[in-house]
Amino acid sequence: MPAYRFEALDAAGKASSGLLEADNAKAARAQLRAQALVPLDVTPVASAAGGSSGGLRLTRRIFTSTGLTVWTRQLAGLVGSGLPLERALTALADEAEDNRQRELVAHLRSEVNAGSPFARALASVPREFDDVYRGVVAAGEASGALGAVLERLADDLEERQALRAKLIGATLYPAIVSVIAVVIVVFLVTYVVPQVASVFTSSKRALPALTVAMLAISGFLRSWGWLLILAIAGGIGTLMFMLRNEAFRERFDAAWLGLPLIGKLSRGYNAARFAGTLAMLAGAGVPILKALQAAAETLSNRAMRADAMDALVRVREGAPLASALAGKKRFPGLLAMFSRLGEQTGQLPQMLERAARQLGGEVQRRAMQVATILEPLLIVAMGAVVMLIVLAVLLPIIQLNTWVK
Repeated sequence: MPAYRFEALDAAGKASSGLLEADNAKAARAQLRAQALVPLDVTPVASAAGGSSGGLRLTRRIFTSTGLTVWTRQLAGLVGSGLPLERALTALADEAEDNRQRELVAHLRSEVNAGSPFARALASVPREFDDVYRGVVAAGEASGALGAVLERLADDLEERQALRAKLIGATLYPAIVSVIAVVIVVFLVTYVVPQVASVFTSSKRALPALTVAMLAISGFLRSWGWLLILAIAGGIGTLMFMLRNEAFRERFDAAWLGLPLIGKLSRGYNAARFAGTLAMLAGAGVPILKALQAAAETLSNRAMRADAMDALVRVREGAPLASALAGKKRFPGLLAMFSRLGEQTGQLPQMLERAARQLGGEVQRRAMQVATILEPLLIVAMGAVVMLIVLAVLLPIIQLNTWVK
């Protein structure tokens, strides 16, 4: 049954709005009049959002990563308790505080009431629910264990969010220190050093080499700093444009994996995400080939995604998953080892989940180690630069005192 968004007036002239379900707009207006409301506007949810073919076309995402996790957990709890899916969606629509989220859930409910599977209803809003999400839901519907599968999906979303938050937290402090250090140094070099050193430039005596070098740097930044900023911005823009080319993006990502510290973190993060997604899909009953393809598409690193797709081809040709992954050196050997154990014991999803947990933990430890090392190094480097600037200012003063004596 389609969902309609309405605006109406009550007997006291107070405006009200909301959502209701009806066979058509005329029936929706009849429902409003039966509730002693004067309908002002009744619009189908899908067309109000600019949809076509019964789907929603959204200008921006409704669910944040945290919001999607909470919503999935709530839906899993309602469905797992025995509540029919339609009633569970009705409850979530009534409890939604955001109007756009309420409309989205009402649209999903109307699609389910019309006879569409839940996974197909989610496919009408692909911007909110990606292929992996829809694949897990489809497997849960096919197996008749939608509540348990949604619980597993919510757990996976929470684990991904926690890993991403820890990585951001580990790199945030060094990034802030670096930005502040650059701003302070640029201010000292372009403003403080010239102001102080100008006092000594009128003398006929030569300035110390450090002061001369600092004045040269200051003059370059004051004269050509804007050109340097434009060059950096242009370089970043050119790189972003070139990254749109898949071949260049794959080579760039392969080179990124070769970096000493960042490369290992990227490799571990992508491998953990790949293993976790593959474990969730395989555990939900998704065929291994389809699960491999969906897991490969979650990889942000194009080089590792190409390796995963090559492994998919080998599995399709009859090779075991462990041997297909072992031939790809960009994936950690731990993943192939746990895959082999899972295939030998018949517990592939459990072993892949264990591999994802270990890889994620290793990424967290590496990130914390890098942050622990970078913090004092950045402080020491900033202190050394400031010390050089202070020396460049003090050396002429010391030299002047020597001349006076």
